[in-house]
Amino acid sequence: MAPLTLVIGNKNYSSWSLRAWLFMRHAGVEFEEILIRLDTADTREHMDRYGPSGRVPVLRQGELCVWDSLAICEYVAELSGRGWPRAPEVRAVARSVSAEMHSGFTTLRSLWPMNARARNRRTAVTAALEADVERIDEIWNDCRARFGEGGPWLFGEYSVADAMYAPVVLRFNTYGAHISQAARWYMASVLEDAALQEWLQAAKQEPWTIDADEVG
Repeated sequence: MAPLTLVIGNKNYSSWSLRAWLFMRHAGVEFEEILIRLDTADTREHMDRYGPSGRVPVLRQGELCVWDSLAICEYVAELSGRGWPRAPEVRAVARSVSAEMHSGFTTLRSLWPMNARARNRRTAVTAALEADVERIDEIWNDCRARFGEGGPWLFGEYSVADAMYAPVVLRFNTYGAHISQAARWYMASVLEDAALQEWLQAAKQEPWTIDADEVG
């Protein structure tokens, strides 16, 4: 089997890169990492070498190219046999909450960009932003209450859903989201995760800044 190569953006800012990278770490697959600096004059030129969308992340394996975070996670789950709950009904819920994150929460992603290094940032909380935060809190509480008996994650064992919401945990940590106690316990589990800590340490070492993502 050809080796896996994951192409990512800045670790401090690239939330979609984090999702794919984090799940691959948890799935236990070996991969080479290529980092492309975002928001530079030649960013698009570099991205075009690896995938058709002009975005990161991109997973390459020989001639295979997978250029979407959730699709990458799905492919790696197939390779590793990890990442989704075994029961079909539970797996359907895990896929639903993952897809909801993938396609929704646009206000949250716009007003609270991921900034892994930043702390104690504050912004105006609009009604739409508050609604996004409340919905995510509801998802975390529901998954933990119904499916979380087997471990600290949304569905007990680590799943694609946890990788999909990891950047949200970083956003909540940066901007001081007001959430329930149960959601805070889940956040603590994510922030203590060794793989996420590895990513955060690398983000701290990056010398680059993207002004548009330095808000609050």
